[in-house]
Amino acid sequence: MAAIPATAVDAGPAVGHAAGVDPHDKEGHDKEGRDKEGHDRDKCPKGGLGRELTARLDKAVKGVRRETGVPGVVVGLWMPGKGCYVRATGVADTETRRPMTTDQFVRIGSETKTFTATALLKLVDDGRVGLDDPISAYIDGVPNGDRITLRHLAGMRSGLFPYSADPGFAEALLSDPSRSFTPRELLAYGFKHRNTFKPGEKFQYSNTNFVLLGLVIEKVSGHRLADFIDNRVLRPAHLRHTLFPKGAEFPEPHPRGYTNQTLSGEVEDATNWNPSWAWAAGAIISDLHDLRRWAKVVATGTLLSPETQKERLKTLPTGFPGTSYGLGIFESGGWIGHNGSIPGYQTVTVYLPSKKATLVLMLNTDIPHEGQEPSSLFARAITEIVTPKNVYDRPISPRFMSPR
Repeated sequence: MAAIPATAVDAGPAVGHAAGVDPHDKEGHDKEGRDKEGHDRDKCPKGGLGRELTARLDKAVKGVRRETGVPGVVVGLWMPGKGCYVRATGVADTETRRPMTTDQFVRIGSETKTFTATALLKLVDDGRVGLDDPISAYIDGVPNGDRITLRHLAGMRSGLFPYSADPGFAEALLSDPSRSFTPRELLAYGFKHRNTFKPGEKFQYSNTNFVLLGLVIEKVSGHRLADFIDNRVLRPAHLRHTLFPKGAEFPEPHPRGYTNQTLSGEVEDATNWNPSWAWAAGAIISDLHDLRRWAKVVATGTLLSPETQKERLKTLPTGFPGTSYGLGIFESGGWIGHNGSIPGYQTVTVYLPSKKATLVLMLNTDIPHEGQEPSSLFARAITEIVTPKNVYDRPISPRFMSPR
């Protein structure tokens, strides 16, 4: 299989806002790129978090990168009243040795779920759907659909088999990473299998859940999912550098992304793989600046009514100590948000309400280290230093093709 599909292209955003241009953002940013809270994009004053703490973080990030072999990583940490830490280390391209920088776009994998869930919850606030409605009221053909609710889907408690774990799906995708999948095609891979448990019985991470929620949003709103998210989520949140791609397009600048989720098991360049296979579960692209803003928006419920945000944050056990899951959002060590993993990239975007702190990580590989996600290793090392009473320590989920 070619490392880069022949049909892939590097182009501007298909849906979303072109970098630096947003006619709808009348109050979110000034001409110099500062947001309305006075943040100068993602630049961090030289003082950072102080010489000693900054040195400890530098050492920790360097150590994890050396241990895991991650080509490049961007770290953004903002702690009101204490300072910030923004670093890009390593390379964005292993061949040219182009350095990693803080101004790049990345594929954010399952962080997409926070956007899809927010879109769904906007419809809840509109009174157009109910969290306890059965999925059968909107979509036909879902196994046990009359008993599976939208809440079960958003909370990963439906019992529907994850389509991305189906061997036939894996073969189809890895044989041609440039191909496009429709949502119905994706669901068919999952629906071939029996449900794994009764609705609400336990937690199981399944991309099938969020593809179904994407279809619900389209049916109820009458708009394409990408358009609805753009109009009802991205624009109100002033996210000018976040987009839902139509295909393999990927705005510049971006790092190359490396994966070993391949037919051969060898490491290949997955930069321009078509993310249509992840759709509502993992296709979105963003950057450090927008993820910083989004961390607080999604954790505090800026776009939702207090009642709906309260429902979102009712997290339940996942079976993994220290980690609980709400509606398209998790809590780990007090940090609220989501991580993402898609072939070539990993991200973490979380917010710690007790400290009003934000942590964003962007990596250009998804290759595990000794069975652990490298993004989680970076997050743990950083939070052990800056918030020792609130350590992000999310255990790995089943990996294959799952933009977690």
